[in-house]
This record gives sequence, C-alpha cells and structure tokens, in this order.
Amino acid sequence: ACVYTSSPAAMALVSINQLPENILLEVFTHVPARQLLQNCRPVCCLWRDLIDLVSLWKRKCLREGYVTEDWDQPVADWKDMRSWKIDSNGGDQWKVESLPGAHGIDFPDSKVKKYFVTSYDMCLKSQLIDLKAEGYWEELLDKFRPDIVVKDWFAARADCGCTYHIRVQLTSADYLVLASFEPPPVTIHQWNDAKWTEVSHTFSDYPPGVRHILFQHGGKDTQFWAGWYGPRVTNSSVVISHRVTRNPPPAVAQP
Repeated sequence: ACVYTSSPAAMALVSINQLPENILLEVFTHVPARQLLQNCRPVCCLWRDLIDLVSLWKRKCLREGYVTEDWDQPVADWKDMRSWKIDSNGGDQWKVESLPGAHGIDFPDSKVKKYFVTSYDMCLKSQLIDLKAEGYWEELLDKFRPDIVVKDWFAARADCGCTYHIRVQLTSADYLVLASFEPPPVTIHQWNDAKWTEVSHTFSDYPPGVRHILFQHGGKDTQFWAGWYGPRVTNSSVVISHRVTRNPPPAVAQP
C-alpha cells in the first residue's frame, strides 16, 4: 500500500510501512477486526507483528466501547451466585467471604476484596460461555482459532486441609468436548501457609468447531468440619487472546 506526499518538486509515492509504528497502530484501530485478521495480517511480517500486539486490541476495544478504562476492576456485587450455576452444594453450601478471612492472607491484587468458599462436602459451580453470543464469529473460531487463556486462584485456610478441583472444556455447538483441561485435584494439608495459588492454562491449536467454554471449579475440606473450611476461590477469568493459531486446521476430505 502507498500514500501520496507533497514535495517542492512533485508528488511521490511512499510505502505505508514507512510510517511510524504508532501511526500504523492507530490506522489499524479503525479497521474491522475481521478484516485485520483475514486481509491485513497476511500482508507482511510487520503488519502481522503489529496486529498481534495486545496494545492494539485493547485500543480497539476501548474505541468500540467493549470495555472501559476500568475494565480490570473486580465484580462489585458478590451477594449471590447470579452468574454461576451451582453444580454441587454439599456441606454447609457455598458462601462469599471478605478477604483475608479467618486463618487466611490478603490476595496479591489489592482490588480483589471477596472470595467464594466451600464446605465439608463437595461444592462445585460453573459457567457456560456461548462464544457466538459474545460476538466471536465462526470463521474466527474455526480458521484463526485465537488462544483461549483460563485462569483461577485458590487458597486454603491455614488451619484446615482441603482439596481443590478445576475443569475447563471447549465444546461444539452440540456440546461435544473438543479440548479439555482437567488437572488432578490439588490437596493442601492442614497447617499450611494459606498462600493464594494461580492456575493458568492456554488452549492453542484446538480443533475447529468450538462454540462454548465450560468453566467449573470448587472442592471441599479434608477434615469434614462443619462450616466453611474448604478451598477458597476468586478472580477467575477466561480470556480470548489476540494471538491466533500458527497451524492451519486439518483439511476435510471430499466425498
């Protein structure tokens, strides 16, 4: 691509790639996301690297009103489980408590003020994310397959052992599991340091056809004590990354 520039002698053609990178980034913020990925990203290495920058997509989201400047603030309303499906509600059931909690420590991010806590029998809760309803179109999900980054934080009470569970599945429109992250349960022994631990997993190069993400976590204490002595969980997140797969989807055999 070229642009015209004036000079005392004549009009000259200048490659758009000679513009400062910050100017190119500003131009890209005005290009629809589909066109950026499908038409602009393959043009050259420079454009690919710029389009892969996190800062570009944050600027686009701010410009298009998807997030505000305080997008990283925690959810304010912790009075109920309105955004969660309760899959198991054993013992004295799920509860919300304020940090640091009894025999606990503060969360690494001071903006996080609350956590969910489990009881003496299994407590599990989940969210099912509909990617198309969230604005991710089929071509993006099937051809470019952006990385899906899942994070969760958990901690035990210092005076009680517990077992923590997490399960994340990428499913098709018919809820068939196409990719899964389900590590072995984590057991923390009694008289621990109550340290908050982050769990993180990135789905990359997953099969085409992903339409939903199922996120489930929870656990129970190991002492079978009445009350809320099981694992504490907070600051969970599922992020559709700006990074896309480097491997093309497998070819479909023609009949």
